[in-house]
Order: sequence, then structure tokens, then C-alpha cells
Amino acid sequence: MRQPLVAGNWKMNGSTDSITALVDGIKAGIDAVTTAEMVVCPPYVYIPQVAAMLQGSAVSYGAQDVSDQESGAFTGEVAPGMLADIGCKYAIVGHSERRSLYGENDAFTARKFAAARKAGLVPVLCVGELLEEREEGITEQVVARQLDAVISLEGIAALGAAVIAYEPVWAIGTGKTASPEQAQEVHAFIRGKLAGFDRAVADKVRILYGGSMNAGNAAQLLSMPDIDGGLIGGASLKPADFLAIGVAANA
Repeated sequence: MRQPLVAGNWKMNGSTDSITALVDGIKAGIDAVTTAEMVVCPPYVYIPQVAAMLQGSAVSYGAQDVSDQESGAFTGEVAPGMLADIGCKYAIVGHSERRSLYGENDAFTARKFAAARKAGLVPVLCVGELLEEREEGITEQVVARQLDAVISLEGIAALGAAVIAYEPVWAIGTGKTASPEQAQEVHAFIRGKLAGFDRAVADKVRILYGGSMNAGNAAQLLSMPDIDGGLIGGASLKPADFLAIGVAANA
């Protein structure tokens, strides 16, 4: 049985004081989360602070992005080995905001995935369609293309050591949410596609929902058979809401 995973993507939010309060709040209520693995992904500069605060707790931490390069003259980049060196377990790659705002394509995302895995990090591979792509009825083609870029570079077995997050881009920060049935349909498609390569990998990989999961809709979404957790944005900045999503996974 796949262990649920609830990962908080804090995006470009926080300060020393607000993050102290946020982590303290999560730690204070984490005992109520008995099933899910809980993960937080702070901005790079606050990872050491969060790491120190989480020492000895059940909460893991990771990064919101990672370079595809190991080292060298890449000003402003953060290498996967650096993240592993400070104790990160996870690294998000291919987030919709990286793809849409910064032009990161499928091939580049696949290279980031490979670099993260090589450094011993667990990549959280984000896939998903834009509103116009859903309206055109090509959601599955878009998601398949994004998965194929990684499979072509790394092989299907690599996804068995990773996490996939399905992000319907039209449901992020818009107030819209895919219905549990809509989300399940794409999650089932992803798992079915992977099963066409390797059934064991498909059964093992955790597929998170990344489309505005919150305390109010988590239980219904998490009741779907192929939704193994959530990649949480805004709700992860509120300890009570983030913990409520984790508690919803207990069932």
C-alpha cells in the first residue's frame, strides 16, 4: 500500500519570523497525522532554518526547484548535491510556474529530474495541462508528453524512485478545483500509462494532486483510489490547514 504524501510548496513566501511561527505550528500538531508523510519545501534561503527546526521531528523537507548542473559557472543556480548536502530529501521539478513563467520545457525538466536523482534526492515531477489544453481535449496527450520526456532520458524504473504531482494548471490559484472524479481520471491515466511500461513501477509510484487541495476538499480528493496525497500551495502556509490535509489522509 502506498503511503500518502502531503508536500507543502511555500513558493516565494516567508520571513524568518513567519517561518518560525509556521514550523512551530506544524510541529505542535503533527502527532495527529498518523499515516501521511509530511514534507515542506521552503524558499532556498530558509531551508537551513527549517532543517534546524525540524530536527528530530517526523516532517521532511525539500526544495522547490533544482539545477540540472552538478557545479560550475551557473550564477544563481543551486546544485542538487548542495541540497542533498543540507539534508533535503525531495526536489520539485517541472512545476507549472517554472514551465509557464520561465520557459522550462519537457527536456530541461527531464534533465533536472535526472540530476536530482543522481544526487540522491527524490524528484517530485510535476505534470499537467493548461486551461486551453483541457478545453481542446488534449489533457492526456500533454501529460503523456511530459512523462515521456523523463522516461526517454531516465527509463521507467527511475519513476519508481520518484513522486509525480498532477497539476491542472487551470486550478492553481484560481479558486477552481478539478472535481475528485476529474482528478482521479487523470491520475488513473498516469498510472495506466506507467503500467504499460512496468506494472510494479505503476503500483509503487505516489501520484499527488496539485490543484488547490485544501482542508475543505482534501478528504474527498484523497478518497480516490489513485490520488496518493497532495502538493499543497496556499494551504501549506497555514499550519492548521496543512495539518488538516495530513489528518484527512489518515483515513
